[in-house]
Amino acid sequence: MRLPRFARRKRLWLCALVAGAAVALAGAKAHRYAVDHVRYYTGLEPETLSCVSCHYVGHGGTLADRFAAPRYRSPLNIAVSADGRRLYATASQAGTLLAIDLEVRMLAAEVPVGAKPHGVALAPDGRTAYVSNEEDDSVSVVDLEAGRTTRTLGAGDGPAGIAVAPGGGALFVADWFGDSLSVIDLATGAEALRLPTGSNPYGAVLTRDGKRLLVTSQLSRPGNRPDPPVSEVTVVDVEARRVLGRVELRSAHLVEGVEVTPEGDLALVTLVRPKNLLPAVQVARGWMMTNGLGVIELATGRAVQVVLDDPCAFYADPCDVTVTPDGRLAFVSHSGADVVSVVDMVKLRQLLRETPLGAEDALANRLDSSRRIVRARIPTGPSPKGLAVSPDGKTVYVAERLADRIAAIDVETLSVAFRIDAGAPGRETVLRRGERLFNSASRTFQGQFSCRSCHPNNHVDRLQYDFEPDGLGRGIVDNRTLLEIDGTGPFKWDGKNTSMYMQCGMRFARFLTRVEPFPADDLNALVAFMRSLRNPPNRHRAPGGELTAAQGRGKALFERSAMKDRTPIAEKDRCITCHPPPRFTNRRKADVGSASPGDHSVEFDTPHLLNIYQSAPYLHDGKAATLEEIWTRFNPRDTHGITVDFSKSDLNDLIEYLKTL
Repeated sequence: MRLPRFARRKRLWLCALVAGAAVALAGAKAHRYAVDHVRYYTGLEPETLSCVSCHYVGHGGTLADRFAAPRYRSPLNIAVSADGRRLYATASQAGTLLAIDLEVRMLAAEVPVGAKPHGVALAPDGRTAYVSNEEDDSVSVVDLEAGRTTRTLGAGDGPAGIAVAPGGGALFVADWFGDSLSVIDLATGAEALRLPTGSNPYGAVLTRDGKRLLVTSQLSRPGNRPDPPVSEVTVVDVEARRVLGRVELRSAHLVEGVEVTPEGDLALVTLVRPKNLLPAVQVARGWMMTNGLGVIELATGRAVQVVLDDPCAFYADPCDVTVTPDGRLAFVSHSGADVVSVVDMVKLRQLLRETPLGAEDALANRLDSSRRIVRARIPTGPSPKGLAVSPDGKTVYVAERLADRIAAIDVETLSVAFRIDAGAPGRETVLRRGERLFNSASRTFQGQFSCRSCHPNNHVDRLQYDFEPDGLGRGIVDNRTLLEIDGTGPFKWDGKNTSMYMQCGMRFARFLTRVEPFPADDLNALVAFMRSLRNPPNRHRAPGGELTAAQGRGKALFERSAMKDRTPIAEKDRCITCHPPPRFTNRRKADVGSASPGDHSVEFDTPHLLNIYQSAPYLHDGKAATLEEIWTRFNPRDTHGITVDFSKSDLNDLIEYLKTL
C-alpha cells in the first residue's frame, strides 16, 4: 500500500536522522575513510557527488566514471617526422592525432580524427599524415601544417596498420575485422581493391626498396586442436598490387609489430607462442606462453622464431619492434611486462647462421637464447605499445599507452632519458585502473601472460584450452569473448562461475595466474572494466536498424514456431527460446548435441550472439569453424534448432540475420 505523502516524508526524515546518527557515532575516522574512498574511486570531491556516484550502475563503472570521466588519450602508435622535430601519435581513446614538439618536449597540437584511431603514416613530403580509424572504417587525411583533417577516406572493416606507397600515390590499410588489405588510390580518394590477408591483419610495413609490403596477422588462421596454431605474414607486390605469397609462423599468434632491417634482408615480427595444446597445469612450470620474435629472411622466405623470455621471467605481449638506422639494435615493446627489450642484432644474426635448416622448431622453444641476444631490459610506464626511432638513431620513442606519455630511450645508455606528457588527466578512475590491470602480466606466475594475452582487443584469440578441474585431456573449451559480457552470467562454458568476481577472483588465481588472488580493490576495478566492454559497430547492421530482404527472411526463421509444413516446433527447440533479445541468451545451460567424447557434461552455457560474426570458431570446443558448420556438420539430429527443412538459401538467410545481432 502506498503511504500518504506526509508519511513518506516522515520515513525519509527518519532514514536521514538514523544515517546522520550512524555517521556521528562512527566518528571522524569513518568520515575521513568515506572522503578518501570517494576521492580514490572517482577522482572527484565528495561534496560534488550523490550516493549513486559511488555505487555501480548501468553496465559497469560509476556515474562519475561514465559522465565525468577524465579524457584519456591512450597513445597507441607513433611516427617521427623526417627532420626529427615532431612526433605524431594516435590517441586511441580520445579520437585525435597528437602532434608533439620534440624540441621543447611538449604536446603542440591535437587534431580530431575518427573513432578509435589506430595507425599513423606520414606522406613522403612530410606535410600529410594518414590515420586509420578502427571504429569508423575510415582513414583521416590530416594537413599537418594547418592542423586539421582535410579528407576522410573509406576503408574496410576495422582499419589498423597503414603504409604509404613510394611516391605517395596509394595507401595500404590492413582491415583488422575484414581479413583483407585495402588499397586506396589517393588521387581519387577511392578504394581501388582489396587483397586477402591472414586472420585479423594488424601491422604493415614496406621493404627498404619499396617493392614489397609485409602485413602481419594478429590471430592464427582458423583451425582446431590438436593442430597447432599457424599465423601468416602476407607479402604483397606494391606496384602490381597482388599477393606474392605468405610466410607461415607455426605455433605462433598475436603477430602484430613488424619492421625491416636497414640492410633490407630481414623482417622482424613480434609474436607469442601459446602452449594451448598442453594442459594448463604447465602454468606452474613456466610453460603456458612464451614471447619472442619471428625473423624472416626476405630473400628465401625462411622464418625462424627466437624467444625473448628468460627461464624464470617472462616478458608478456610483445607488440612492436623497431631497428636503429645502423642496424645494430632492435627494440621490442612488451605491453604486458612494461618493458622494452633491446636485442643485439649482430648476435641475433650469428644465432641464425648457427641454426641449420630444419632446426627452427628447436630454437623456437629454447629459453636460454635471450641470454645471448638480449642486451638490456628497459622498464617503462604501463602498457608500452608503438615504437619509433629518431632519424639520427640516438633516441627510441615509446608510446606508454596507459600512462598517456611518450618515453624517450637514449640508445647510448639504454635507459629512459625523459618523458613527454601526452595530455594525461592526472587522476585514475576505477575503469582506468581496471584496464591497466587487465593489460598487465604482473599478477601471473613469472609474468607469463596478461588477461589481454588471451583476449586481444578484449575479444578472443580463437584458441582452445585444456583446464584441469575436469580432468586432464577432458573438457577442451574454446575461448569466449569479453565484449558485452555484462549481464550474461553465469560464466564459462560449464556455467560454474556465477559472477564475474568468481570468474576473475579465487578460481582465476587457482587455475591460471597461480599467484595470490587480486586484492579486493583491484578485483573491483578489473570487474568494472570488463563490465564496461562494448562491441565495435556492427558492420552488418544498417544504421537505422533496417533489415535487408535476406536478413528479414533470416529473422523470420530465427523466430519461427512452426516448420514449413506447419508442424509445430517445440518451444525448447526454437532459436529464440535459448537466444532471446536483447543479449540473445537465456543464461541457462542446454544440451544441443555438441558434446565430444572428452567432455564431462552434455550441457553447456548458452552464449550471447552479439557481433557473433567476429567470434569464430563456434560451439563450446571450437569445432565449428564457421556459422554454417554449426548446422551443416554438427546438427545432424536437429538437436541444435530445427533445420531439417532448411534449404541452402534458408541457411544463408539465417546467417545473414545472425550477423546483424
